[in-house]
Amino acid sequence: MTGLPIDHVLPELMTVLAADARAVLQAPPGAGKTTQVPLALLQAGLTAQKIIMLEPRRLAARAAAERLAENLSEPVGKTVGYRMRGATKPGTRIEVVTEGILTRMIQSDPGLDGVGAIIFDEFHERSLNSDLGLALAWEIRQILRPDLILLVMSATLDAGPAAQMLDDAPVITSQGQSFPVTTHFLEQPIRKDVRFEQAAAELISSAIAKTEGGVLAFLPGEGEIRRVAAALEGRLPKACHLHPLYGALPFAAQRAAIAPASDGRKIVLSTSIAETSLTISDIRVVVDCGRSRRARFDPGSGMSRLVTEKVSRAEATQRAGRAGRVAPGQAYKLWTKGEDGALPAYPPAEIEAADLTGLALELAVWGSDGLNFLTPPPDGALAEARNLLQNLGALDTDMRITPHGKALAKLPLHPRLGHMLQIAGAQAAPLAALLAARDPLRGAPSDVALRLRALTGRYDGPGQLHQPALSQIKAEASRLAKGLKHGPKLSLAQQLSLAYPDRVGLRRKGSDPRYLLSGGKGAILDASDPLAGQRLIVASDLDGNPREARIRQAAAMTEAELRHIHSNLIKWDDICQWSRRDKQVIARRQERYGALILEDRHWPDAPPTAIAAAMLDGVRELGLHPSDAANRFRARVALVEGMPAMDDASLLADLDTWLLPHLTDVRTAAQWRQFDLLPALRAMLDWSQMQRLDQAAPAHFETPLGRKIPIDYEDAVPQITLRLQEMFGVTTHPHVGRTPLRITLLSPGQKPVQVTQDIVTFWSSSYADVRRDMRGRYPRHPWPEDPTQADPTLRAKPRGT
Repeated sequence: MTGLPIDHVLPELMTVLAADARAVLQAPPGAGKTTQVPLALLQAGLTAQKIIMLEPRRLAARAAAERLAENLSEPVGKTVGYRMRGATKPGTRIEVVTEGILTRMIQSDPGLDGVGAIIFDEFHERSLNSDLGLALAWEIRQILRPDLILLVMSATLDAGPAAQMLDDAPVITSQGQSFPVTTHFLEQPIRKDVRFEQAAAELISSAIAKTEGGVLAFLPGEGEIRRVAAALEGRLPKACHLHPLYGALPFAAQRAAIAPASDGRKIVLSTSIAETSLTISDIRVVVDCGRSRRARFDPGSGMSRLVTEKVSRAEATQRAGRAGRVAPGQAYKLWTKGEDGALPAYPPAEIEAADLTGLALELAVWGSDGLNFLTPPPDGALAEARNLLQNLGALDTDMRITPHGKALAKLPLHPRLGHMLQIAGAQAAPLAALLAARDPLRGAPSDVALRLRALTGRYDGPGQLHQPALSQIKAEASRLAKGLKHGPKLSLAQQLSLAYPDRVGLRRKGSDPRYLLSGGKGAILDASDPLAGQRLIVASDLDGNPREARIRQAAAMTEAELRHIHSNLIKWDDICQWSRRDKQVIARRQERYGALILEDRHWPDAPPTAIAAAMLDGVRELGLHPSDAANRFRARVALVEGMPAMDDASLLADLDTWLLPHLTDVRTAAQWRQFDLLPALRAMLDWSQMQRLDQAAPAHFETPLGRKIPIDYEDAVPQITLRLQEMFGVTTHPHVGRTPLRITLLSPGQKPVQVTQDIVTFWSSSYADVRRDMRGRYPRHPWPEDPTQADPTLRAKPRGT
């Protein structure tokens, strides 16, 4: 091929690679990078070893290899070959591989013997495997292979971060598209009452009516493709031929979608699979419906779910470029010009939102946590992935790879399914293939057994069989079974629980079929599902809702099956905890499998220390209930420097230290309300602190009669309350430190008659008025003219005197 935009930068690119052996190439859609760069590298003679080019998808990898071989006028399998799971045609100099293949090549041969260059094509898709592959290859180049040529190629990637990661690699930029593409936006946003599929079908029909040539329409998933295809029935011209294109489609049907139309006009309804280096013949028109489906992983629930989101501007640019690959084209977009500006610039890297279990396993096999990733994996998701690998026995307690983990890494399966195969053997191969594929039995009840029955051709129940998917699952099951030993005979539920030990579900009490999963999360079955009455199930497919996931596939399990397969994980726990509902400490002995309680018994001889520790949670809920004496003590402590903090917040934050030793006989809310905090508070002070406290802020005032009156410290000024006659003879006002006591003097009838902080002045001034008023009311009590010379008393004169 000649005359492609990429041709103008190939000499510069080869010069840079000859000098630096690393580069980032930006080349817009239609530039020809996939078909031209590997051949240019080969012809430049920069390496005598094999050139490996990564492609994100199987269809793109195979198509790229065929096109490269065609440009050399050779069949695939000579100079150019491909390698992917289940299909390999080795090439002598160039091999196009899918991303997981590169990881296996590196893990099995870290020196990459015989490989001279690695090209990361379509890197803008930022798949998890491409990020891992680049990180591994860069470390190999730095440590073992400084001669290894690394080239990152992308249509829409922001080249800066990638170049910086590769030690400021040179950036080469190719010019624009091969042919101009005219963009058409909606004039008005889609009304909320219009269904997405209806709007998409109308835009596709309109684009077909206004244009010529093949049409490529981008839709988020297989379901939307089927519904839009149904909506287009009867609306297309007779010469139009409709082709779906998605990953689960049989390979022959995928090839038919990208092949030239033999007659008439081709209309391709595709997922994002067609964003990559695929050249779909005859396409002159792109209809972008503006949606993309991505996997989102919640590390808290350990579940992934597919979410449909708006495309990014980078994805929209990539899609529109498909229309200009072979001739000037038209791009119709299912959004307005105003909405276009609000689109995110780039899609999120898969490493930011995906299940990282496979990545964590590969990192453990590699034996290094110091890989330089373009986007570092999130700490929370990576920790959750490693926790799962530990539960599967792939990592030891120090997070090092185990022999079992090394075996799992060699299998082309998620570690969950690999673990199931390693334990159960060949009998689990059909189940592993089924779980790794899309559901072949749409609209059927959740029971996985129905799907296994469909694989044998013995199913005639509800739901729609997807025959191509069934054929693929059977073929994959045969591949997986090869070389596997026969494990112990296990039921379907037991096999499932090996893969999903955290998804064994125990039915909650109540009428709704809600389940608590052994991993601690909640899940729910449709009430009409035949499994809804089962006490125990194993869920293999959930929608990923972090609050309460809906169970899409599961199997019934008996407790005997659970105990047989997971006896090492079933343990008795002694539980002492505060019950918010019962307002008391509950002591139970429970047999548990993860979060599931299989048996629950009363624990009559629970240790007092355990009860006291549980009661602390009750205290936190109920709050402190200090007595008046305790509050006075706290107020005294607050006045003296260097004393422990005894406000409510400080005390509640440190219950384990000061309160726990004193809770030996408290286990209910009623008992707590009767509990006296004062001894525990006093125990917070040592002997010297108590001496300082008694001197600086004494607890009592001793009256002239020898009675001890509690001093109230809750206000700013310490105060006491007592009968006026009890202070006769006092000629010096009492103080606490330098602060005079506030004294409330009471009448014989216990009514306040005077509040003073200077009793000497009171005796010489206001007392005369009080005396005059009180003598008539309380004639039997003494009211001397000079109280400073009288004896203190609390007695009244006998009657008749």
